[in-house]
Amino acid sequence: MRCLQLPVAVFLLSLLPAQAQVLGMKEAVEQAVQHYGTIRSKQDYADAAQARVDLAKRDYLPNVNISGQQVYGTANGQLGPMYGLGGLGVASSGLPTAEQSWDAAYGALYVANINWEFFAFGRNRRRIAVAGAEAGQLDRDLGQEVFAHEVKVADAYLNLLAGQRLTLSQQRNLERVLAVRDNIVVRARSGMLPGVDSTMADAEVSNARIVLNKYRAEVRVRANHLAQLMGTTGAAFGLDSTFLFREPAGIDRIVTTADSAEHPLRRYFRSRIDHSAQLERLYRNEALPAFSLFGIYQTRASGIGPHYATDPGDLTMDYARGVTPTRANYLLGVGLVWNLTSLPRTSKRTASQQLITAGLEEEYKAIDTELRTRDDAANAKLILALANYREAPEQVRASNLAYAQQLALYNNGLADLTDVITAQYALNRSETDADIAAVDLWRSLLLKAAAVGDFGLFIDQF
Repeated sequence: MRCLQLPVAVFLLSLLPAQAQVLGMKEAVEQAVQHYGTIRSKQDYADAAQARVDLAKRDYLPNVNISGQQVYGTANGQLGPMYGLGGLGVASSGLPTAEQSWDAAYGALYVANINWEFFAFGRNRRRIAVAGAEAGQLDRDLGQEVFAHEVKVADAYLNLLAGQRLTLSQQRNLERVLAVRDNIVVRARSGMLPGVDSTMADAEVSNARIVLNKYRAEVRVRANHLAQLMGTTGAAFGLDSTFLFREPAGIDRIVTTADSAEHPLRRYFRSRIDHSAQLERLYRNEALPAFSLFGIYQTRASGIGPHYATDPGDLTMDYARGVTPTRANYLLGVGLVWNLTSLPRTSKRTASQQLITAGLEEEYKAIDTELRTRDDAANAKLILALANYREAPEQVRASNLAYAQQLALYNNGLADLTDVITAQYALNRSETDADIAAVDLWRSLLLKAAAVGDFGLFIDQF
């Protein structure tokens, strides 16, 4: 920037306290991404969704159960129907006897079981796809949240930097007003100038101080906002302003950069559509049957012998004999399960999900149109901001010359104080406009980066 020279920036940085560390743009963005609570929470959600993908893959594994029990009790049998409501029935077995017997012995049951739903017309594959689509959606949500936060932090950084630059301009203005006032006071006391000039100069000094204090208060507010976005509590930032004294590299090429289909917001909305479409496929699949393989191996032990019904003495109280298996059974099979009433239910679930998918597609169209409009507006703003940035030095140069001329005329009695104040206002305004033009150029570049979805267009400048 021609109106602001690099040595001036170095001088301003040297005015910072020795212990104050200059916070660069990249450092501010990186710290914000690492510490901001919303981003960290969405990272956890994305990691959890990826874990659910692994879970869905492992759901295809067969169920393998083993169990064992050792009991002590009676074995009376009785003819008659029974239903084990709530699983509370007792599986004691024995022949019916004429009388109740309280003879008891040890017994045991050992079981190994496998059950594998090996074919369900791709249902498990659909579940994995749904879990993967959900993980993709949360990952895209994280990506667009990081992108949006990077833009917010960069904008807050530029906003604070603009406040600091304007505060310096008002400080320079106050110093000019004080210098003029001191000169007027000396000359008024010697009778060379009327006393009203001294009074007007005092009023200008008070006004300059009030304006400066307003800017200082605003800088504090902006610093707090940046600290919040960075996930910190400190609000005293020394910012790097050296980049304001140059044009962004490749600015003419950036203006012509096209809108990107890989914009983080577009990717997020597409991931929502994909997740909904995968749910549609899963719901259709759930109406189909499932084939299962199953097998069981069972051994039993009992302290009651096979002749107990005719010989009550065929019973032992020995624990070891009671729990040592003496009988075994196995079973292998293939099963088909098809819930026919799932057909009407899944058809409605599928229809409902199709409507959700259609709604998400409409949302994508709306955000796509909005992003295209943003890109067009960003291009226009960037072009105008660049023109203002290049024009600002001429305004500063002319207003500096006008102020010097009016001050010289006033000091020689050829102009009144009003002319000096008017020239002073013009100089202050031109310096303020120059600061605003410099920051506005970089904010316009940030707006372009946000519109096309490529934060590198902005952050790679630092």
